[in-house]
Amino acid sequence: MTSAGQVEVKQKYDAETSTALPALVDIAGVERVAQPVSDHLEAVYFDTPNLALAARRITLRRRTGGVDHGWHLKLPAGDDRRQELHAPLGQPDTVPAELTCHLHVYTRGEDLVPVARLTTQRTTHRLYGPGGEHLADFADDQVHAQALLPAPTEHQWREWEIELVHGAEGLFAAAKETLTATGAVRSTHGSKLSRALGEASPPERVPGTREPRKKGPAADVVTAYLDDRIKELFSHDPGVRVETPDAVHQMRSAIRRARSALTTYRALFDKTVVKKLAVELKWLAQVLGQARDAEVMRERLRLHLRDLPEKDSTGPVPAVIERELDTAYNTGYRKTLEALGSGRYHRLLTDVENFRDDPPATPRASTPARAVTARLVDKTAKRLNRARKAANRATSRVARDTALHQVRKDAKRLRHAAESVTGIHGKRARKLAKAAMRLQQILGDHQDSVLARDLLTRLAAAPDLPPETVRTCTRLLKTEERIAADTEAAYRKAATRNALNIRLRH
Repeated sequence: MTSAGQVEVKQKYDAETSTALPALVDIAGVERVAQPVSDHLEAVYFDTPNLALAARRITLRRRTGGVDHGWHLKLPAGDDRRQELHAPLGQPDTVPAELTCHLHVYTRGEDLVPVARLTTQRTTHRLYGPGGEHLADFADDQVHAQALLPAPTEHQWREWEIELVHGAEGLFAAAKETLTATGAVRSTHGSKLSRALGEASPPERVPGTREPRKKGPAADVVTAYLDDRIKELFSHDPGVRVETPDAVHQMRSAIRRARSALTTYRALFDKTVVKKLAVELKWLAQVLGQARDAEVMRERLRLHLRDLPEKDSTGPVPAVIERELDTAYNTGYRKTLEALGSGRYHRLLTDVENFRDDPPATPRASTPARAVTARLVDKTAKRLNRARKAANRATSRVARDTALHQVRKDAKRLRHAAESVTGIHGKRARKLAKAAMRLQQILGDHQDSVLARDLLTRLAAAPDLPPETVRTCTRLLKTEERIAADTEAAYRKAATRNALNIRLRH
């Protein structure tokens, strides 16, 4: 089983082999240095043949020796910080599944193979503060490395690491003065693997997004918003694979937001590229939706059953509903896993990152963001108004439900569009996003009631149903009818709010 992730906060220094160790007690804030402890560490680092993990500052290794022997996965978490996950030693050449689930979004179907072997002779000095608190560990490492890709090479070096335990980051500044006085310098390598690979180490893949500005290029609004959605997608992908609660919902939400942004701002980019990417994002959201919709419906009907009298909330109906929705969820989840393991999904990940990093922009994308985004968000608001008018004209129940579902989708698109420009348009954009979200939430409940009524009607129509089963289904249908009426009334009230008539273009 994977150990709980912890954040590793450390800095590295390059030191000459002959450099004498500084007096660590001279570091401001350090009161005492414990007796050194020596360890012999042997590690094998794994990556794809094209070093996809190294390009993202991710390291995966199997290490023996020391107190934390086992598999170690380290993911970037900011400057000098990495999220660290551990798993038991297991087999030498088999990466534990509980770690690979975090890597599929990066490896994209490629195998993980040994890329370097390192032997480290480590001497660790524990640093303590005036109150006896364990501030940090200082490690003096003599490293021998053998890179295996693309051709075997060997390197040797000495490095110092100072890793915080309970100390504050101010200790780094205090340590710098003491360590650099010996001639040591801050390392330019993010990891031992990077140094071991030498010239074969791939260039770091860093998103080229910029903070959107009112007078900056309009394209920056889209790429920055898309970058946030990509980060969300990547962070929730592992949870979906291991059925972490709410992971499917969060991943699906990130995908929908990304698609909304592309749709709203499609005039700024090559339309063919945008259309292709939007189609693929829609496909993935729909796949995730099968499991998510069954999950939502199951919880919804469970709540309604609890509100019924005991004679109606027990018996065959709950079992029939559970069986129906469990089957739908399991089928949907199986399709989700198949999709996440497919080449289509891997290509989508690559395409959405490439769009962010090298957007197929039109000349309009380089014009000032404030005016361009105002026009495009306002265009999305007009689309919502047309959908609202169409819903007002609907006469039959089926037509009205269909029209309200379209209003909900357009409200969601407007919400996402307004969210993307809060840094540009401030309070007006936030008010518009809030009003659109309220409309979306009300009509989301309404749409769930539509789907629940369809399900209950179908279940009640099964032949040879006992009278008590028909009675329970009828009661649940009445509950959903009441909810539908309430949400329609709430929609009419929310749709008249002035905030929905806000326009960003002055």
